Amino acid sequence: MRRKIAAGNWKMNMTPTQAVALIEKLKPLVKSDDVDVIFCVPAIDIPAAMTAAEGSNIRIGAENMYFEEKGAFTGEISPEMLVDAGVKYVIIGHSERRDYFGETNEDVNRKVLKAFEHGITPIMCCGESLTMRQQGVTMDWIRQQVKVGLLNVSAEQASSMIIAYEPIWAIDTGETATSDQAEEVCKGIRDLVEELYDKAVADKIRILYGGSVNAGNAAELFGKDNIDGGLVGGASLKEDFGKIVNYR
Repeated sequence: MRRKIAAGNWKMNMTPTQAVALIEKLKPLVKSDDVDVIFCVPAIDIPAAMTAAEGSNIRIGAENMYFEEKGAFTGEISPEMLVDAGVKYVIIGHSERRDYFGETNEDVNRKVLKAFEHGITPIMCCGESLTMRQQGVTMDWIRQQVKVGLLNVSAEQASSMIIAYEPIWAIDTGETATSDQAEEVCKGIRDLVEELYDKAVADKIRILYGGSVNAGNAAELFGKDNIDGGLVGGASLKEDFGKIVNYR
C-alpha cells in the first residue's frame, strides 16, 4: 500500500514571518499517522519554515532548483543550498515554471537527475492545457513529458520519486478534473512507468493529482486506486488544509 501525500505548493505567497504564523496554526491540524505532509515554500521562507516545523510531522520542500552546482546564475538556487538548509523535496517542472519561464522537458530532466544526485526527492510535474484536452492529445503530451523527465533515471530512483499530474486548466481556476478524469491520467502515468521500468517500480512510485484540490473533493480524489494524494495550491494556505490531510 502506497502512503498518501498531502503536499502544499505555496507559490509566491507568504513572507518568512507569515510562514511561521501559518505553520504554527496548521501544525495541530495536519497531524496524521497515515499521510506524509510536505510544504513546498518560497526559497526565502525555507529557514524560518524549517524552524517552525521542527518536532512536527511537517516536512519542508522547495518550489524550484537549478541544475548547476554553483556559478554565475543570478537569482537561482542550487541543490547544495537546499541540502544545507535541510530540504528533502523539490517541485520540478511545475506548469507555471514551464509556461512563464520557458522550462523545457530537457530542463526538467536535468533538474530531476541533479536532485537525486544530492539526495533530494523530486516532485516532477506534468499536465496538459485545455486545448490539448479538447483535441484528445492529453496522454500523448503527458507521456512525452514523463518519458523525457525520466531519461537516465534508474529504477531505484524512479521508485522513490513523486510525479504530480496537474492539468493546467484546473490550476487556480476553481475548475477541477473529475475524479475519474484524474484517475484515468494517473493510471496512464503508472502504466507508462511500468513500460519504462517494470511493475515493481510502477507499484511503488507515488502519483499525485494537483489542480484546485480542496477539502470538499480530497476524499473522492484520494480514494482512487492510482491517486496517492495531492499537490495542493491555494488550499494549502488555509486551515482547511488540515481537512485535506485528514480526508478520511
